Amino acid sequence: MEGITAPDGATIVLHSAGSGPGIVVVHGGGVTIGVYRRLADRLADRFTVHRYNRRGRADAAPRHEPYTVDQDVDDLAAVLAHTGAGNVIGQSSGGFIALRAALRLPVERLALYDAAVSIDGGFPTGWLDAAREAARAGDVARAMALTGAGINTHSPTAQLPLGVQIAMCRAFLRTSIGRTMGELLPMTLDETHQIRLHDGPADQWAGVRAETLLAYGAAGPRYYAGLNEALARALPRARVLPVPRSGHDGLNRAPRRLIEPLAEFFAAPVSRAPAGQG
Repeated sequence: MEGITAPDGATIVLHSAGSGPGIVVVHGGGVTIGVYRRLADRLADRFTVHRYNRRGRADAAPRHEPYTVDQDVDDLAAVLAHTGAGNVIGQSSGGFIALRAALRLPVERLALYDAAVSIDGGFPTGWLDAAREAARAGDVARAMALTGAGINTHSPTAQLPLGVQIAMCRAFLRTSIGRTMGELLPMTLDETHQIRLHDGPADQWAGVRAETLLAYGAAGPRYYAGLNEALARALPRARVLPVPRSGHDGLNRAPRRLIEPLAEFFAAPVSRAPAGQG
């Protein structure tokens, strides 16, 4: 571990492993970097994998309120500058942060997994206001149930009566991972609010010049397929990778069918931008 000074003077604790070209991991909401240990281990023979907890989690500094995505982009900028890495992996809300960062930071290769990017209303947020209200009232189980059903639209659980889902969440909150997700839920909801605020046409992302791999779990929420196809049409150097038999937690599980395409992507030479594009 080593400490990096963020632009506001806070300390970012960097956890690095492996050898070779650097890859920075931007984690999703509701988790810490601990869930990406398997990912780091399976890439460490070819790359140096840098992980850090985003603000308000584990060994990270508190975040500033009110939260904006720019805080996370500034922290990622500090990590990239310190490590010299040009490669970034982002998952879920971390994918949204990484994509925002790639609009202004020197990212060479960008791999996103189930990036929570809303294009023309394609990312579901109709549940968000009710979930935020429940969280503010201290009803974490209800907020978690609304969030789970709102995001996991493909899941049979999302079709159960809300009372049943709340009871299931109360039980889940008694587990270690459940307690962590419950504690982080207000921040997850704030990040989802930022995603909603940045909803718009796909061409708002056309300024991303990084080589981009848009991966999604083929067994996860179905809206990611359409969102990635729209992004691929807008980004000048992007391609889509459906990952079979993987859900939203596919990056955490790090199966070979995902690790090998990621390794090949980050090891390949960076292609030149199309003529007329910087």
